[in-house]
This record gives sequence, structure tokens and C-alpha cells, in this order.
Amino acid sequence: MKKLFGTDGVRGIANTEPMTAETVLKIGRAAAYIFKKDNTRRHRIIIGKDTRVSGYMIESALVSGICSMGVDVVQVGPLPTPGIAFITRSLRADAGIVISASHNPYEDNGIKLFSSDGYKLPESIERKIEELIATGEIDSIRPTATDIGKAYRDKDAIGRYVEFIKNSFPKGLTLDGISVVLDCANGAGYKIAPKVLTELGADVKILNDAPNGTNINLDCGAIHTDVIRKAVIGHKVDVGISLDGDADRVIFADENGNEVDGDLILAICALDMKRNKALQDNAFVTTVMNNMGLDIAMEKAGIKLYKANVGDRYVIAEMEKRNLNLGGEQSGHIIFKDYTTTGDGMITALQVLRIMKTKKMTLSALCSCMQKLPQILMNIKVKSKKPFESVPDIKKEMETTTKELGNKGRLLLRYSGTQNIARIMLEGEDIESINTMAERLAVLIKTNLG
Repeated sequence: MKKLFGTDGVRGIANTEPMTAETVLKIGRAAAYIFKKDNTRRHRIIIGKDTRVSGYMIESALVSGICSMGVDVVQVGPLPTPGIAFITRSLRADAGIVISASHNPYEDNGIKLFSSDGYKLPESIERKIEELIATGEIDSIRPTATDIGKAYRDKDAIGRYVEFIKNSFPKGLTLDGISVVLDCANGAGYKIAPKVLTELGADVKILNDAPNGTNINLDCGAIHTDVIRKAVIGHKVDVGISLDGDADRVIFADENGNEVDGDLILAICALDMKRNKALQDNAFVTTVMNNMGLDIAMEKAGIKLYKANVGDRYVIAEMEKRNLNLGGEQSGHIIFKDYTTTGDGMITALQVLRIMKTKKMTLSALCSCMQKLPQILMNIKVKSKKPFESVPDIKKEMETTTKELGNKGRLLLRYSGTQNIARIMLEGEDIESINTMAERLAVLIKTNLG
């Protein structure tokens, strides 16, 4: 059997392998088998989803598979990925499952699993699920009568999660006087995010909060930041907040319409936490994709960076390993371990808004703590994911580019863990030069792998 799990769960085009009802049912059965630790009590698994039309089909298949193994299901409906992590912990459930393809287009879907502590599953458990499906080990396990699981809905999940997010904001402090444009990406945060901001007193203008099953991430949200940048200027507000489809990451726009990505968010928050003696060991975790400007700014501030592979699960693993309480990615996944176990777009938003409010500074002024190096990011669709070094033309161009950059820039070439996409990242002193280098590489990748 082909590998099911990528860097962030199982993902693919809905109703094609592995995201078919048949395979999803098997994933549900295998997950239930693993999380059913004994027969002395009823076991429960939480299921939530984003707003994709295929979520109904996949949810039904998962519920059937889990219940067929004698485990109960609690369905909470559309809820951000970090909300499922929280509800899993809050309800003392055995596991949590999110049906979402995050920032991907609506025709894709995926499955992410959390253990009872709200952390994403380690790769060893994912491999065990794959093995159970491939070997058919669980095919003969068929509980009957009252041992079959049952499913029911929890209508209180949204309220629980809203209060959980608000508890990350200082009591006694409000967002009165701060004006916000909020882009919900027609995704899982479309109910939660406006409630949190308005209940804390912000003046909120809401965009893309009318999901119809097919418009999630469609020309909106954290991967289409031109929307929020233009909206900030058009509405003349203090800040723009743009979530992705499952609301586990966020990108900002400052009052001048400039994009504020995860690197800048990390810089702002790390410096604030250090000032407040809240940054564990004066260090945090980022990834190999971060802008070199972050390294330079943090070195000046006496803050150490640890680098993880791309993917929030790897950032969290490095945070756990080093006992650190801050980590994140340029894409806007930011983990505040003092509050939660995974990236949470709204908790991140509240931390930035708190700093703006308490320091009485605009977001653009806060961003002056870091100067980004010119950076080019390109995504190229590929048919296969051959090692780049195994393609002579690409290998030669990588060597030429690295030599041209010297110690004044860097090249990072990698494949997406969730899509058939090659990603080029180039940094250097001159934007035109690195753009030329990126274009050369892109042509070779399209020719050889596209």
C-alpha cells in the first residue's frame, strides 16, 4: 500500500485515493483501534472539519469506521484545527480528527489526527495506522450489539473554544479603539474569529465569512494577502488579519497595507516575551525557510534561533525537545506553548493586538525591529518528486546559483509535503539578481519534472 500520511496528515483530491470514502473508513477503523486502549470504558474521538463540501462525505465515512470498532464519536462541525486540539483536551477524549486541507483549494481535503494531549500524532503512530490498513489486521474485529460505537453532536464546542482563545488575552485589557479588517477565508474560522474580536471590543469589518462549500481559500485568506492589504487601505483601519482555511495560521497587514508574515510576527512576539521575561531560555524555534533578516535581528537582541524542517509538527517537536515556548513558520503557523499545543491563528492575532495596545504602537512601528532580506519564493507544479540532485541540469544550476550567492544569500529547494509542487526560495542582496536565478531554476524544473 502507498504511504498515506504526508507532512500534515493525509491529503488529496476528495473522492480520489487516498481521500475516498472507502479508504477514509479504513483510516477511521485503524485510528479507533489504536486509541481504544482497553475495554473497561467507552472511548471517544472528536471530529471537526472546515467548510469544504466534501467534508460531509468524509465525515460520514470516518464516523462509520470509528463506530464499527466500538468507539464513540463526538461531532463538532466546522471548527478551526486548533479548536479540535483544544476540544480533545477539554472533553478528555482519546483523540481528535480534523477534516481539512488547510490552505489548499476546495476540491482537496485531508485528515489530521491529534492524540489526547492535543498534539499531532508522531510519525510512528501514523505508520502504525498505515500498517493496520495495509495488512488487514483489523478486518476481522467486529463489535456487535451494545459494543458498537455511537455518534452524537456537541453544540457547545464553539462557545468553549471562544472562551479558550479569549483567556490568552490579559483580563482587564480590551481592544477598544482598535479597528480591524478580518478575512475569514470562507473557512473554519468564519464564526469563531469575528466573535472573539468583537467580544473583546475591536471595531471589526469582516470579509469572506460566507462559506458555500466551494469558496474556501478562493482568492482570499492567508494565501491571497492582496485582499487584506487592499482592504486595510480602503477601510482605513489599524490592522488587517487574514486566516487560512482551517484558521491555524495568520498573516497580517499593517496600517499602510504592508504584509506582515510569520517571520515578522515571531520577531515582534519574541522581543516582547523577552522584555517580559516570558521567553523560555531566550530562544525560539523557526524553520529553514525563515528570512535571514530574522536571524540578524534576533542575534542583535541576544535571542537564539533553532531551526526545524518545514511543517508545524517539526517545529513543535523541536520546541518539546528544547523545552521552549515559542515557535513558528514564515507561513504564519505560530505556536505559543504557554496557551496551546498547535498553531492557532486567533491566539496569534490576539498576541500581536495585545502588544500593539499595551505599547501604544502601530504594527508598522513594531515591524521596524527586523529588516527582511530580499527574498523570492516560487512554486512550480511537478509530476514527480525526484531528488533534485539526481537531475543533472538542476543539480548544475543549483551549484552555479550557490556559488553566485556566496555568503551573501542562500538557496533552498524542496518539495511540498502536501502537494506536487517544487518550492524555490532564494535570498540575496539584490532582488533582480535572485529573481533571475529563480527563473533559471524554475525553467529547468518545469522542463525536467513538470
